[in-house]
Amino acid sequence: MKPAYKKVLLKLSGEALMGDQAFGISSEVIASYARQIKEVVELGVEVAIVIGGGNIFRGLSGAEQGVDRVTGDHMGMLATVINSLALQNSLEQIGVQTRVQTAIEMPKIAEPFIKRKAQRHLEKGRVVIFGAGTGNPYFTTDTAAALRAIEMNADAVVKATKVDGIYDMDPVKYPEAKKYERVTYTEVLNKDLKVMDATAISLCRENNLPIIVFDSLTEGNIKKVAMGENIGTTVVEG
Repeated sequence: MKPAYKKVLLKLSGEALMGDQAFGISSEVIASYARQIKEVVELGVEVAIVIGGGNIFRGLSGAEQGVDRVTGDHMGMLATVINSLALQNSLEQIGVQTRVQTAIEMPKIAEPFIKRKAQRHLEKGRVVIFGAGTGNPYFTTDTAAALRAIEMNADAVVKATKVDGIYDMDPVKYPEAKKYERVTYTEVLNKDLKVMDATAISLCRENNLPIIVFDSLTEGNIKKVAMGENIGTTVVEG
């Protein structure tokens, strides 16, 4: 069977990287992600990645503690770079060629984001991890994921979470919560379903870019999504 997608943007949650820890990076979780990504690369799918930084620092949380919002967001961007380097290391340890590109230039440790260079890496079968969000405060890594997916002409944004899709309310708090198999961008915005922020959803809607939300902590699920298996929830138009 052929994969359902030629090129995907995988959005990984920083919080998910903690695993059962209260902070930092779980070696088990990051190794699992690396194995799952390798499976997808071996299918011939081009894989770009945006990863959050919530396991280390969140700009919004910092603002609540008195940190200037712009400073806090810059700190959060640096947290995503730490996660990007950690994931690059895990991927290269199992033989997957990987490049990190950052929206804030730091040439000693990563390439600057250059669209054509990133596309060339993907064409050569390398995984490209985009760090430092969009490089601008007040924009989330979800928005960075939507933006980079559009710039890379990806077929879908594949959003890896700790739950198995989108629900009408928090399934952890409400056992009666109903899971959606398919939902429109407009419904996500109108019902405030908290999948991604409104800017990211709007970008995907304007560019007709599907979003697939699924549980990434179950080994093998990233490959299942790449093959088009109906797990999680798909956000599309109409």
